[in-house]
Amino acid sequence: MDLRIQEAIANLDVVRLTETFLSSWQTLGQGEQKALSSCFVRTVLASSNFLKIALNKSNDRTYHSALQVFKTALSNLPSFIENGGDNKLREAIFEHLVELDEYREAANILAGYRFDDDENSPYYSTPDIQTDIYVKVAECFLNEDDIVEADTFVSKAGASAQLLSTSNNNVNDQGRDKNTESEDSVSFEGHYSIILRYKSTYARVLDANRKFLAAAGRYYDLSVLGRLTDMIDADDLLEFFGRAVTCAILAPSSSHRKRILGMLYNDERVSQLDTIGHFASHSSILTKMYMEQIIRRDHDMITFENSLADHQKAVMGDGLTIFQRAIIEHNMVAVSRIYSNIHLASLAVLLSLSPEKTEKVACKMILDGSLVASIDQVDGMLYFDQNEEKHGEKLLEWDSAISGFCTQINYVVDSIRQKT
Repeated sequence: MDLRIQEAIANLDVVRLTETFLSSWQTLGQGEQKALSSCFVRTVLASSNFLKIALNKSNDRTYHSALQVFKTALSNLPSFIENGGDNKLREAIFEHLVELDEYREAANILAGYRFDDDENSPYYSTPDIQTDIYVKVAECFLNEDDIVEADTFVSKAGASAQLLSTSNNNVNDQGRDKNTESEDSVSFEGHYSIILRYKSTYARVLDANRKFLAAAGRYYDLSVLGRLTDMIDADDLLEFFGRAVTCAILAPSSSHRKRILGMLYNDERVSQLDTIGHFASHSSILTKMYMEQIIRRDHDMITFENSLADHQKAVMGDGLTIFQRAIIEHNMVAVSRIYSNIHLASLAVLLSLSPEKTEKVACKMILDGSLVASIDQVDGMLYFDQNEEKHGEKLLEWDSAISGFCTQINYVVDSIRQKT
């Protein structure tokens, strides 16, 4: 039987392999299946052209049959293959499928990569290799918009990346959410490329999961930390910065969001966004957001809305899109800076909502602490607590000053590192 497999691979005979691994596979015993799978892996690795010819999409039927043969063999292996040959084959198949834009199939193949903590095992892998594999799988699932699987593997990548840590001196902790603080100890020393890829993928997963505030912090960190190496082009760093602005604008109203907006607004690169087509109106919207000015549906707002990705345009349970809700909540806060009280009917006109929905939005913001106010339902009035808001403004100013100071410290450290 081994000889048949070797001959089939040598002759590029996918039909014959299909008969063995698909048609008559269930008639074989488990031990024989493992032996044949092991022989298949070793023989394919020894062949210089079988993989690329078998997985050639010009013949769709042969391609799918060959892919199924590979899957069957790789899922029926003994406890180990000499020199971890199955891992090498998985990587080779993965790279080939990525070239064919078959991201889901590529991810599923590489997801079966075997790891072992025993240094004497053929499957022993260092943390950087583990991180690299998990990030590749997560990236492919992201390309297929499979956020659940991408989240699973980027979490595994985070656990592996944690093992790379020797210190946390190089990590900026601005914009973290409480569930990801532990990842900040990941060191960039000696592992720039893989760590930056991991953080980029993690930021994209947060973005896709609509955790916009956490994503904004992650994107901003990338735009700053990327300066520590020449592995990322200046245009890509600006792209990360622009994404940070997008996510910060879409995030729910809160003091944390206000801090992130201030950090972005005070960044010297904000004016450069105007030169990039899909970020053309971002600086304008960011300025109005941070300065707490009322945002009306003008050209800048429409341009910004058109630049959003599909998942950022999703309609929520209240019938509003994510951006509409963000603008409404922002305008509610902006109105509180102008008026001490206002009729709900008048506020509804300003927000382009019905009085009933305006009251619901106000109630939600009051309950979550993003708006300091009270509602008189009898008179249909909304009263803003100016004293509390002024106190909050002072705290935010202090917080923003501290954030700005920390950012400047990062720049100084960056300069010192580059000189040494």
